[in-house]
Amino acid sequence: MDKYGYNFKRRIIQLISAVLYNANIKGFLKGEIFQGDIKGVCVPGLNCYSCPAAIGACPLGSLQGALGNIRYKLPFYVVGLILLFGLLLGRVICGFLCPFGLIQELLYKIPTKKLKKNRITKKLSLLKYVLLVVLVVAIPIIYGYPAFCKYICPAGTLEGGIPLVLQNESLQNMVGIIFSWKIAVLMSVVVSAVFVNRSFCRFLCPLGALYSFFNRVSLLGIKINEEKCNNCSRCIRACPMDIKKAGDKECIQCGKCIESCNEKAIEWKRCELVQQS
Repeated sequence: MDKYGYNFKRRIIQLISAVLYNANIKGFLKGEIFQGDIKGVCVPGLNCYSCPAAIGACPLGSLQGALGNIRYKLPFYVVGLILLFGLLLGRVICGFLCPFGLIQELLYKIPTKKLKKNRITKKLSLLKYVLLVVLVVAIPIIYGYPAFCKYICPAGTLEGGIPLVLQNESLQNMVGIIFSWKIAVLMSVVVSAVFVNRSFCRFLCPLGALYSFFNRVSLLGIKINEEKCNNCSRCIRACPMDIKKAGDKECIQCGKCIESCNEKAIEWKRCELVQQS
């Protein structure tokens, strides 16, 4: 594979995104959360608000917070911004703009025997939709607190919880069973990511589940030229996710399918826009 192919370029974009999301290096070194005006603006990918280096808010955490206060204020801003991200990019955000996705991909590079896609992983991919409905939507609306952030989110534990606890003695004295549980969840995700490609994205990430509904209508993403496609399934075998077809709701738009297609039947939607202009 050409070292300057899609995957190389995508990795550069992932790194740039991670740096831009977490540009407050001073805060990270001091263990202090950035509180500037820009902090109220959501970044597209999963990146914890409480990370000392984060300069923006997490869309998933912001959505849960807004739904928790829905009795008093309708969440126009958060819902509108997520709709905008979804309509423009869909799960391109997962493939290119999510720091926690990058971390998982790097973990998967550790040389060891890997678990390949199978019927079980395809069924497990539905779990993230359950978490979206129950922990991100239902519990915040009914009980008023961000259940996914509080009990599950490994990105929050890694980026926010651990750095803050390590650098703040007062927080160390407050650590309890919930933090211990979240450390266990994080370690499970880290270990699984070594053996299963992007395990959190595939099975547990509600944000990916949310963006998946926009994959077919998003402005940017991949599409199949049905006239060229010979249904050889090379794209499905090359894909790290549990897709049934390139570009479906499980597709993170990483572009690996484009390089795998001998018929050149898969292309970026933006190419079509350029040709029409």
